[in-house]
Amino acid sequence: MAVRLGINPLTWTNDDMPELGAETPLETCLAEGKLAGFEGFELGNKFPRVASELKPILDRHGLALVSGWYGSRLLERDVDAEMAEAEPHIALLAALGCTVMVHAEVSRAIHGERTTPLSKRPVLSDADWALLAPRMTEFGKRLKARGLHLAYHHHMGTVIETGAEVDRLMASTGPEVGLLLDTGHLTFAGGDPVAAAKRHAARVVHVHCKDIRPDVMRSAKARDLPFLSAVLEGVFTVPGDGCVDYAAVLPPLAAAGYAGWLVVEAEQDPAKAHPLTYARMGHENLQRFARAAFT
Repeated sequence: MAVRLGINPLTWTNDDMPELGAETPLETCLAEGKLAGFEGFELGNKFPRVASELKPILDRHGLALVSGWYGSRLLERDVDAEMAEAEPHIALLAALGCTVMVHAEVSRAIHGERTTPLSKRPVLSDADWALLAPRMTEFGKRLKARGLHLAYHHHMGTVIETGAEVDRLMASTGPEVGLLLDTGHLTFAGGDPVAAAKRHAARVVHVHCKDIRPDVMRSAKARDLPFLSAVLEGVFTVPGDGCVDYAAVLPPLAAAGYAGWLVVEAEQDPAKAHPLTYARMGHENLQRFARAAFT
Protein backbone atom coordinates (compact mmCIF):
# COMPACT_ATOMS: atom_id res chain seq x y z
CA MET A 1 0.00 0.00 0.00
CA ALA A 2 1.01 3.62 -0.51
CA VAL A 3 0.04 4.41 3.07
CA ARG A 4 1.36 3.26 6.45
CA LEU A 5 -0.70 2.53 9.55
CA GLY A 6 0.24 4.18 12.82
CA ILE A 7 -1.34 4.71 16.21
CA ASN A 8 -1.42 7.35 18.90
CA PRO A 9 -0.68 6.36 22.51
CA LEU A 10 -4.06 7.81 23.54
CA THR A 11 -5.29 4.22 23.26
CA TRP A 12 -3.26 3.48 26.41
CA THR A 13 -2.69 6.83 28.14
CA ASN A 14 -4.12 10.33 27.91
CA ASP A 15 -2.21 13.61 27.70
CA ASP A 16 -5.13 15.79 28.84
CA MET A 17 -6.17 13.39 31.61
CA PRO A 18 -2.86 11.81 32.68
CA GLU A 19 -4.57 9.78 35.39
CA LEU A 20 -5.98 7.58 32.61
CA GLY A 21 -3.50 4.80 32.02
CA ALA A 22 -1.01 6.40 34.41
CA GLU A 23 0.14 2.98 35.53
CA THR A 24 0.88 1.79 31.97
CA PRO A 25 4.57 2.14 31.03
CA LEU A 26 5.67 3.35 27.61
CA GLU A 27 7.18 -0.06 26.87
CA THR A 28 3.73 -1.64 27.17
CA CYS A 29 2.21 0.88 24.78
CA LEU A 30 4.91 0.30 22.19
CA ALA A 31 4.99 -3.48 22.52
CA GLU A 32 1.22 -3.79 22.24
CA GLY A 33 1.04 -1.34 19.35
CA LYS A 34 3.60 -3.41 17.47
CA LEU A 35 1.76 -6.60 18.38
CA ALA A 36 -1.45 -5.13 16.97
CA GLY A 37 0.35 -4.58 13.66
CA PHE A 38 1.17 -0.87 13.60
CA GLU A 39 4.35 0.49 12.02
CA GLY A 40 4.67 3.71 13.98
CA PHE A 41 3.54 5.86 16.91
CA GLU A 42 2.78 9.50 17.44
CA LEU A 43 4.20 11.16 20.53
CA GLY A 44 2.56 11.07 23.95
CA ASN A 45 3.37 12.32 27.43
CA LYS A 46 5.47 9.27 28.33
CA PHE A 47 7.83 9.61 25.37
CA PRO A 48 11.34 11.04 25.88
CA ARG A 49 11.66 14.29 23.95
CA VAL A 50 15.36 13.91 23.16
CA ALA A 51 16.14 12.17 19.87
CA SER A 52 19.14 10.27 21.23
CA GLU A 53 16.92 8.77 23.95
CA LEU A 54 13.77 8.15 21.94
CA LYS A 55 15.28 6.63 18.80
CA PRO A 56 16.80 3.56 20.51
CA ILE A 57 13.50 2.87 22.26
CA LEU A 58 11.54 2.98 19.02
CA ASP A 59 14.22 1.00 17.17
CA ARG A 60 14.05 -1.74 19.79
CA HIS A 61 10.38 -2.20 18.96
CA GLY A 62 10.82 -1.80 15.21
CA LEU A 63 8.66 1.33 15.18
CA ALA A 64 8.88 4.71 13.46
CA LEU A 65 7.98 8.07 14.95
CA VAL A 66 4.99 9.30 12.95
CA SER A 67 4.65 12.86 14.29
CA GLY A 68 3.55 14.71 17.40
CA TRP A 69 1.09 17.38 18.48
CA TYR A 70 2.15 21.00 18.72
CA GLY A 71 -0.22 23.65 20.04
CA SER A 72 0.55 27.10 18.64
CA ARG A 73 -0.51 30.53 19.87
CA LEU A 74 -0.20 32.50 16.66
CA LEU A 75 -3.09 34.72 17.70
CA GLU A 76 -0.97 35.85 20.64
CA ARG A 77 2.61 35.93 19.31
CA ASP A 78 4.37 36.46 16.02
CA VAL A 79 5.97 33.79 13.86
CA ASP A 80 9.49 34.43 15.16
CA ALA A 81 8.33 33.83 18.72
CA GLU A 82 6.32 30.77 17.69
CA MET A 83 9.26 29.22 15.88
CA ALA A 84 11.45 29.74 18.93
CA GLU A 85 8.84 28.09 21.14
CA ALA A 86 8.44 25.16 18.73
CA GLU A 87 12.16 24.60 18.11
CA PRO A 88 12.70 21.63 20.46
CA HIS A 89 9.66 19.88 18.99
CA ILE A 90 10.67 20.64 15.40
CA ALA A 91 14.20 19.39 16.06
CA LEU A 92 12.92 16.13 17.54
CA LEU A 93 10.56 15.40 14.64
CA ALA A 94 13.18 16.26 12.05
CA ALA A 95 15.87 14.15 13.75
CA LEU A 96 13.62 11.11 13.76
CA GLY A 97 12.61 11.38 10.12
CA CYS A 98 9.08 12.71 10.43
CA THR A 99 7.62 14.50 7.42
CA VAL A 100 4.65 16.25 9.07
CA MET A 101 4.01 18.16 12.28
CA VAL A 102 0.57 17.89 13.87
CA HIS A 103 -0.38 21.50 14.53
CA ALA A 104 -3.38 23.14 16.19
CA GLU A 105 -3.99 26.74 17.21
CA VAL A 106 -4.75 26.58 20.95
CA SER A 107 -5.20 30.26 21.77
CA ARG A 108 -8.46 30.57 23.75
CA ALA A 109 -9.07 26.80 23.44
CA ILE A 110 -11.28 25.03 25.98
CA HIS A 111 -10.81 21.39 25.00
CA GLY A 112 -8.62 20.72 28.04
CA GLU A 113 -10.88 22.48 30.53
CA ARG A 114 -12.83 19.89 32.48
CA THR A 115 -15.80 22.07 33.43
CA THR A 116 -16.25 24.26 30.34
CA PRO A 117 -18.98 23.02 27.97
CA LEU A 118 -18.26 22.78 24.27
CA SER A 119 -20.81 25.50 23.55
CA LYS A 120 -18.36 27.96 25.10
CA ARG A 121 -15.59 27.21 22.62
CA PRO A 122 -13.89 30.19 20.95
CA VAL A 123 -14.96 31.54 17.56
CA LEU A 124 -12.70 33.68 15.39
CA SER A 125 -13.68 37.15 14.25
CA ASP A 126 -12.80 38.44 10.78
CA ALA A 127 -9.97 40.40 12.40
CA ASP A 128 -8.70 37.20 14.03
CA TRP A 129 -8.69 35.42 10.67
CA ALA A 130 -6.81 38.31 9.09
CA LEU A 131 -4.12 37.91 11.74
CA LEU A 132 -4.00 34.12 11.98
CA ALA A 133 -4.02 33.06 8.32
CA PRO A 134 -0.87 34.87 7.15
CA ARG A 135 0.99 33.89 10.30
CA MET A 136 -0.01 30.26 9.77
CA THR A 137 1.17 30.38 6.16
CA GLU A 138 4.51 31.87 7.16
CA PHE A 139 4.92 29.32 9.93
CA GLY A 140 4.21 26.58 7.37
CA LYS A 141 6.85 28.02 5.03
CA ARG A 142 9.45 27.95 7.76
CA LEU A 143 8.54 24.40 8.71
CA LYS A 144 8.92 23.32 5.08
CA ALA A 145 12.46 24.68 5.16
CA ARG A 146 13.07 22.22 8.01
CA GLY A 147 11.66 19.30 6.04
CA LEU A 148 8.28 19.21 7.78
CA HIS A 149 4.81 19.88 6.37
CA LEU A 150 2.40 21.66 8.71
CA ALA A 151 -0.57 19.31 9.24
CA TYR A 152 -3.35 21.49 10.64
CA HIS A 153 -5.47 19.59 13.17
CA HIS A 154 -9.03 20.94 13.43
CA HIS A 155 -10.16 20.00 16.93
CA MET A 156 -13.20 20.22 19.18
CA GLY A 157 -13.05 23.13 21.59
CA THR A 158 -10.59 25.17 19.52
CA VAL A 159 -10.82 28.10 17.12
CA ILE A 160 -10.96 25.81 14.07
CA GLU A 161 -13.51 23.10 14.73
CA THR A 162 -16.26 23.03 12.10
CA GLY A 163 -16.26 22.09 8.44
CA ALA A 164 -16.83 25.72 7.49
CA GLU A 165 -13.83 26.79 9.55
CA VAL A 166 -11.67 24.12 7.91
CA ASP A 167 -12.83 25.41 4.52
CA ARG A 168 -11.96 28.98 5.45
CA LEU A 169 -8.53 27.96 6.75
CA MET A 170 -7.73 26.15 3.52
CA ALA A 171 -9.00 29.09 1.44
CA SER A 172 -7.10 31.73 3.39
CA THR A 173 -3.72 30.00 3.74
CA GLY A 174 -1.10 28.89 1.24
CA PRO A 175 -0.26 25.32 0.26
CA GLU A 176 2.41 25.27 2.96
CA VAL A 177 -0.48 24.75 5.38
CA GLY A 178 -1.55 21.16 4.95
CA LEU A 179 -4.66 19.62 6.44
CA LEU A 180 -4.78 16.90 9.04
CA LEU A 181 -8.15 15.32 8.36
CA ASP A 182 -9.53 14.01 11.64
CA THR A 183 -12.64 11.99 10.88
CA GLY A 184 -13.84 11.85 14.48
CA HIS A 185 -13.41 15.51 15.36
CA LEU A 186 -15.07 16.65 12.15
CA THR A 187 -18.04 14.34 12.69
CA PHE A 188 -18.40 15.49 16.31
CA ALA A 189 -18.34 19.10 15.09
CA GLY A 190 -21.28 18.40 12.79
CA GLY A 191 -19.19 18.16 9.63
CA ASP A 192 -18.91 15.51 6.94
CA PRO A 193 -15.49 13.85 6.66
CA VAL A 194 -16.37 12.34 3.27
CA ALA A 195 -17.19 15.76 1.83
CA ALA A 196 -14.07 17.24 3.41
CA ALA A 197 -11.92 14.46 1.97
CA LYS A 198 -13.31 15.16 -1.49
CA ARG A 199 -13.02 18.94 -1.18
CA HIS A 200 -9.54 19.11 0.32
CA ALA A 201 -7.84 15.90 -0.82
CA ALA A 202 -4.98 17.81 -2.43
CA ARG A 203 -4.19 19.55 0.88
CA VAL A 204 -4.46 16.51 3.17
CA VAL A 205 -1.00 15.60 4.50
CA HIS A 206 -1.98 13.53 7.55
CA VAL A 207 -5.05 11.56 8.68
CA HIS A 208 -6.33 10.77 12.16
CA CYS A 209 -8.72 7.85 12.07
CA LYS A 210 -11.08 7.94 15.00
CA ASP A 211 -14.66 6.79 14.86
CA ILE A 212 -17.72 8.16 16.63
CA ARG A 213 -20.34 6.41 18.75
CA PRO A 214 -23.35 8.39 17.51
CA ASP A 215 -25.56 7.78 20.55
CA VAL A 216 -22.84 9.08 22.88
CA MET A 217 -22.23 12.07 20.60
CA ARG A 218 -25.92 13.00 20.55
CA SER A 219 -26.14 12.69 24.34
CA ALA A 220 -22.99 14.77 24.86
CA LYS A 221 -24.31 17.52 22.61
CA ALA A 222 -27.77 17.46 24.21
CA ARG A 223 -26.20 17.88 27.66
CA ASP A 224 -23.57 20.34 26.41
CA LEU A 225 -20.74 18.39 28.02
CA PRO A 226 -17.13 19.51 28.23
CA PHE A 227 -14.94 17.80 25.64
CA LEU A 228 -13.12 15.59 28.13
CA SER A 229 -16.41 14.46 29.69
CA ALA A 230 -17.56 13.31 26.26
CA VAL A 231 -14.30 11.40 25.87
CA LEU A 232 -14.81 9.69 29.22
CA GLU A 233 -18.31 8.68 28.18
CA GLY A 234 -16.88 7.01 25.07
CA VAL A 235 -17.71 9.37 22.22
CA PHE A 236 -14.63 8.18 20.30
CA THR A 237 -13.70 4.67 19.24
CA VAL A 238 -11.49 2.99 16.67
CA PRO A 239 -12.28 2.83 12.92
CA GLY A 240 -15.10 0.48 12.04
CA ASP A 241 -16.68 0.63 15.51
CA GLY A 242 -18.82 3.72 14.93
CA CYS A 243 -20.64 5.75 12.30
CA VAL A 244 -17.79 7.16 10.15
CA ASP A 245 -17.90 5.82 6.59
CA TYR A 246 -14.24 4.98 6.02
CA ALA A 247 -15.04 3.14 2.81
CA ALA A 248 -16.07 6.54 1.42
CA VAL A 249 -13.51 8.76 3.21
CA LEU A 250 -10.34 7.08 1.96
CA PRO A 251 -10.87 6.73 -1.83
CA PRO A 252 -10.75 10.51 -2.54
CA LEU A 253 -7.43 10.66 -0.70
CA ALA A 254 -6.10 7.70 -2.68
CA ALA A 255 -7.24 9.32 -5.94
CA ALA A 256 -5.32 12.48 -4.99
CA GLY A 257 -2.15 10.46 -4.41
CA TYR A 258 -2.06 10.54 -0.62
CA ALA A 259 0.92 8.49 0.55
CA GLY A 260 1.31 9.34 4.22
CA TRP A 261 0.20 7.82 7.50
CA LEU A 262 -3.26 6.72 8.58
CA VAL A 263 -3.20 7.01 12.36
CA VAL A 264 -5.65 5.39 14.77
CA GLU A 265 -6.22 8.11 17.34
CA ALA A 266 -9.21 7.17 19.44
CA GLU A 267 -8.95 8.35 23.02
CA GLN A 268 -10.97 6.25 25.43
CA ASP A 269 -10.80 5.33 29.09
CA PRO A 270 -8.43 2.33 29.06
CA ALA A 271 -10.24 0.92 32.10
CA LYS A 272 -13.36 0.60 29.94
CA ALA A 273 -11.80 -0.01 26.50
CA HIS A 274 -9.02 -2.61 26.80
CA PRO A 275 -6.12 -1.04 24.89
CA LEU A 276 -4.72 -4.09 23.09
CA THR A 277 -8.20 -5.26 22.13
CA TYR A 278 -9.08 -1.89 20.60
CA ALA A 279 -5.65 -1.47 19.01
CA ARG A 280 -6.07 -4.80 17.25
CA MET A 281 -9.62 -3.94 16.23
CA GLY A 282 -8.53 -0.56 14.91
CA HIS A 283 -5.66 -2.03 12.91
CA GLU A 284 -7.73 -4.82 11.42
CA ASN A 285 -10.55 -2.52 10.36
CA LEU A 286 -8.33 0.30 9.11
CA GLN A 287 -6.13 -2.10 7.17
CA ARG A 288 -9.22 -3.48 5.45
CA PHE A 289 -10.47 -0.02 4.50
CA ALA A 290 -6.99 1.09 3.39
CA ARG A 291 -6.38 -1.94 1.21
CA ALA A 292 -9.69 -1.39 -0.54
CA ALA A 293 -8.87 2.27 -1.21
CA PHE A 294 -5.14 2.28 -1.84
CA THR A 295 -4.46 -1.01 -3.68
